[in-house]
Amino acid sequence: MCATRPVDEGVWTGPTGPARPVSVCGLPVHPLTLRESVAAAEALIADGGPHQHVVLNAAKVVQAHDDPELARIIRSCSLVNADGQAVVWASRLLKTPVPERVAGIDFILALWRSAARNGYRVYLLGAEAAVVEETARIATGHGVEVVGHRDGYWDEGKEPQVVAGVREARPDILFLAVPSPRKEYFLARRQKELGCALVVGVGGSFDVVAGLRSRAPRWMQRTGLEWFHRLAQEPRRMFLRYAVGNTRFVALTAVHWARLRTGRSRDA
Repeated sequence: MCATRPVDEGVWTGPTGPARPVSVCGLPVHPLTLRESVAAAEALIADGGPHQHVVLNAAKVVQAHDDPELARIIRSCSLVNADGQAVVWASRLLKTPVPERVAGIDFILALWRSAARNGYRVYLLGAEAAVVEETARIATGHGVEVVGHRDGYWDEGKEPQVVAGVREARPDILFLAVPSPRKEYFLARRQKELGCALVVGVGGSFDVVAGLRSRAPRWMQRTGLEWFHRLAQEPRRMFLRYAVGNTRFVALTAVHWARLRTGRSRDA
C-alpha cells in the first residue's frame, strides 16, 4: 500500500472518516475508491450528520486558490473525492496518491443503489424543473425513495422556502445540483437547517441522468480525455474553463511539486 502524506495538522477540520485525507495542491482529498467512498457515505449517514460531500476537479482547485472562503468550506467537508483525472495525476506527482477518479455521476448512481438497499430517503435539488423531474422519475425507477425534488433556480428571497421544503421532507441524503461555488456557499449558510445527514454536490449529473448530456466513451474516461468530450458538447461554456483553468491548475501543481522537491533537498 502506498504511503500518503496527510494534510497539515490544523488544516483539516472535518471528520477523518475511514481514511485520513491527503493534500493535493493544499486541499484535502480522501484516497478512496468508488466502493470505499460509498461505504464512507453510508457511515456518515449512520452518524446522523450533518455531513457534506464535495468533489475536486482542476477548475475547483483553481477557484479555491482564488477564494479562501471556498477553500475553507472544502476543508470542512466530511468526504472529498477526486472527480477529475487531472487531480488524480497531480496527487501521484505530489506523492499523495489517490487510487482512482470518483466521478460525480458514478457516485450518485452508486449511492442510489445504496439508498434503495438501505431505505434512505432522498431529495433532489437543482437543475431545470423538467430535468430534476425526469431525474426523480428515473431514481424512483431504480427503487430509490424520492421524498421531494425542486429545480435549482431561486433568488435570495426564496431561499428560506427552499430550505424549509427540504427539511419538511426529512431526507437522509440531499443531492444538490447547482454550480460551484454557489452550492458550497449555500451549504455553508444552510446545511444545519436542511436537517439531512448527508448532502452530496453533484454538479451537472442530473443533466446526464436525464439524457440531456452524454458521457464520454469509456476509453476517454480511462485516459483522462472526458474533458474533451464535454468541450465538444458545450464549447462556449467550457472553453475558458479548460483553456485557462487547466493551464492554471498545471501551474499550481508545478508550484507545489517544486516546494516538495525543495523540502526534500533541504532534508537531504
